[in-house]
Amino acid sequence: MSHGVHAVQHEVEHKIKHEQGHGDDGHGAASLNKRIALLIAVIALCLAFSETLGKSAQTAALSDNVEASNLWAFFQAKTIRITTLRTAADTRKVDADLATDPAAKAVMEKQIKGWLDTAARYEDEANPPEGRKQLMARAKVAEGKRDLALARYHHYEVASAAFQIAIVLASATVITGMLVLTWLAIGLGVLGIAFTFIGLLAPHAVHLF
Repeated sequence: MSHGVHAVQHEVEHKIKHEQGHGDDGHGAASLNKRIALLIAVIALCLAFSETLGKSAQTAALSDNVEASNLWAFFQAKTIRITTLRTAADTRKVDADLATDPAAKAVMEKQIKGWLDTAARYEDEANPPEGRKQLMARAKVAEGKRDLALARYHHYEVASAAFQIAIVLASATVITGMLVLTWLAIGLGVLGIAFTFIGLLAPHAVHLF
């Protein structure tokens, strides 16, 4: 929660205590202020949830992005190895075609086969899943998880902003006595809850960024 929101809440608490110290009978302004204080507490609880979920989603997005980057780097390394092996095999094949010694030709053909077999394994290796084909699939899965976490993070950020503004508006009601600010705070609180659930259940349903 921001320092500005904390400052406003502190001012509200001070005002409520001040009114209680003057012997208010529980009705009127003090009673209303207590209700608004309860509303602020509820919104603050919602803010705590949205910020916690936002931090979690942000951490997950960073982790998945690193995983995707590492997998694509591994994919590129495999691609370079495959290209090198196939180029070497093509070059050696030319040498084998020109060779006149049957024994030397057999050795070169065996070497060519070994290189091509290794290149094929680098292209498709299911166990462990480290072939180029498997690395591409794993990288795309990691990217999908990253994008999902980022979508959730953005919705939680919007929800947190709505909750913080709602707290400020509700607190301002205590200070100014303008009830319209409370209704605006309630509306923003509902909006924040809506975005929290969108981020949790259907982060791709609404596109804001």
